[in-house]
Amino acid sequence: MSGLNINKRQVNGVVVVDLDGRIALGESNTELHQSLRQLVAEGKKNVLLNLSKVTAIDSSGLGSIVAGYSTLQAAGGALKLINLPERVSDLMTITKLYTVFDIFDSETAGINSFDIPDDAVTGRLDEAASA
Repeated sequence: MSGLNINKRQVNGVVVVDLDGRIALGESNTELHQSLRQLVAEGKKNVLLNLSKVTAIDSSGLGSIVAGYSTLQAAGGALKLINLPERVSDLMTITKLYTVFDIFDSETAGINSFDIPDDAVTGRLDEAASA
């Protein structure tokens, strides 16, 4: 069993991927990269990784996030990060990955940073309102 739970939801044309647990060498980082590749295969290219419940991350986990970033960028999309716990934030600073990723303190700020066509956002808002 993996030490990482991955939940996906769509908000205003952006897929928010909520991560809960450890992103480390082994199954968890493989699952994360496969999830991101699956989103690209489905045509979903605006992705926001919510790291608020990530309890630990190692260099392999960081590599998986970087690989996901590259996969989305190559497909014409974007991967952005939100809600970094202090340990993850420190690691991003040490590795200088802060210069690579767009990082936001809130989901709203992260979602608003994407350039989503108005018709895509309207459709998503209608779906959310009816839920």
